[in-house]
Amino acid sequence: MYAWIWRKLPYGLAGKITGSVLLAVAAVALLWIVVFPWAEPLLPFDDVQVTQDSGVPADGPGGLTVPSATPSHEEIPYDTETNNTPPSTPSR
Repeated sequence: MYAWIWRKLPYGLAGKITGSVLLAVAAVALLWIVVFPWAEPLLPFDDVQVTQDSGVPADGPGGLTVPSATPSHEEIPYDTETNNTPPSTPSR
């Protein structure tokens, strides 16, 4: 198909390159202006729901989590507020 289009474009090599660029720009503009706005309501990208682990939607805004005396397996054992903190024990 591309060979057929290349053969049908007029005005030698310069015209064929210019015509190819114009055809590509027209195809992108058609997609951007017509096809994508038409297809946007059909796509589920904006259909977001935040649920708890049980699958039930959350009741309200989350509260503060108070640190416990014994860390759970989900807690991060290092400071996440600063970068490149020195290790607690030397690794020598």
